[in-house]
Amino acid sequence: MPTIDSCQLTSKDYTILEVMQERRPGGDTFSAILQRKISGAVVMFREEVTLSTRVAYRVNDGPAETRIVAHDEMRGLVGMLLPITNPRGLALLGLAEGQSMSIPTTDGGLETLTVHEVVYQPEAARRERLKLAGNAVSGSWRQGGPVLRVVHRSDELRDKAVNKVMAAFDTGFDDPGPSAA
Repeated sequence: MPTIDSCQLTSKDYTILEVMQERRPGGDTFSAILQRKISGAVVMFREEVTLSTRVAYRVNDGPAETRIVAHDEMRGLVGMLLPITNPRGLALLGLAEGQSMSIPTTDGGLETLTVHEVVYQPEAARRERLKLAGNAVSGSWRQGGPVLRVVHRSDELRDKAVNKVMAAFDTGFDDPGPSAA
């Protein structure tokens, strides 16, 4: 599969890469990958790998690995995240299914990362939720489909909790406190 030097990034992801480039001294392998990614980027909104995307990818001809492309390391998600501060994470950012990017390895060779599947993409999921919400509001929800109903509202729960706390402190004595001098 041929490798490409162009990718599609959201404006948010592109801005993050620009900030990373400004903060990082040049001359190393990571900086070279970062520069290639920024110079070949097309900023748009599609179902490519963006930050917080769960992606299945292959390194060379190895088995598919699934990771979440993230801005940085997070605690508690060891082995699940692939931060863009890692050359592999940076290489995958902005690629669509079937696209590849070759990057240098620490031993001087090259490895090719290929996006096998975009498993979950947050922007696409948000658009789908908005679309479904719009259909529910406009009355075009399909017959026999799931029906949403309000079980409770958070403001009702808050009001009940405040009233309960106030009742616990109500002694019946209304002391205005010390008077000002």
